[in-house]
Amino acid sequence: MDKNRYFWETNRPFNSYSEYCKKKYGTRLQKVSIDAGFTCPNRDGSKGFNGCIYCNNKAFNPSYCDANIDIKTQIDEGITFHKVRYRKAEKYIAYFQTYSNTYSSLENLKHLYNQALQHPMISGITIATRPDCINTEILNVLKEIEQQNYIVNLEIGIEACDNKTLKEINRGHTFEDTIKALYIIKDFEIPVCAHLIFGLPYQTKESMMQQAEIISKLPINSIKFHQLQIIKDTFLAKDYIENPCKYHLFELDEYIQFIIEFLEKLNPNIVIERLTGEVPPRFFAIPNKWGLLRNYQLINIIEKEMLLKNSFQGKYI
Repeated sequence: MDKNRYFWETNRPFNSYSEYCKKKYGTRLQKVSIDAGFTCPNRDGSKGFNGCIYCNNKAFNPSYCDANIDIKTQIDEGITFHKVRYRKAEKYIAYFQTYSNTYSSLENLKHLYNQALQHPMISGITIATRPDCINTEILNVLKEIEQQNYIVNLEIGIEACDNKTLKEINRGHTFEDTIKALYIIKDFEIPVCAHLIFGLPYQTKESMMQQAEIISKLPINSIKFHQLQIIKDTFLAKDYIENPCKYHLFELDEYIQFIIEFLEKLNPNIVIERLTGEVPPRFFAIPNKWGLLRNYQLINIIEKEMLLKNSFQGKYI
């Protein structure tokens, strides 16, 4: 097959993050997660309490992440972990992942970010946060870091494009807040990765699919998709037992066909960082319908199915 079959110059049927990094940076970028002790405005009482209904950070935080351990040590342990799992990684990015990592004073943000950047193996930072925790002062800090020849990226939790769902999951912000934040970030030309969850309250397959057109028009560079999973020690785990009809938990084959169709309707310029979410089995509050299938295995299945169907990202744009 011609390696230049698609405009992203690979034979993969979607604009994959790994290939994008190889093209832009000459190698794989490996994110090293950090827990820097942040919180969220829907946890500390500013906008609410208890956080998003699905959130249990222990379910996706690597074992080396601990806010009680200094950032350098977390990075050291993270790099050691990834050198075993991802031997091809040559550049490491400090990934401020846990909770809202712009939700603090400018002085504290500068202090924490600089701790990570002082590590000799770190080439840049990725900051995960919420749209209502973005302002020009914070973006100026990130731009200054970028101008020092570091890689700088933001990850913004969109999660859903309708306010009824956002309210139900206790996000504490609106979709209009998301749009506003993304256009402010665009002015600073800082790359943005958006997060989207499929299966949240009041979503139908049709309404979820309609988000492809909405997302395609937003000023984002990449995206991570997550299927809803019911995680222990969350409000969602309790609510799902009492009100299962509010949620849509995808069967495996159903999700494969859904995400393929979604990609076909998605702007092909958007880089795909993640097609599915993955949680260690011990954190599931109900049996996982997908068994022990690993993320990379599912990506392979989706990709093979797309090639078989002559499907590709942006096919119907």
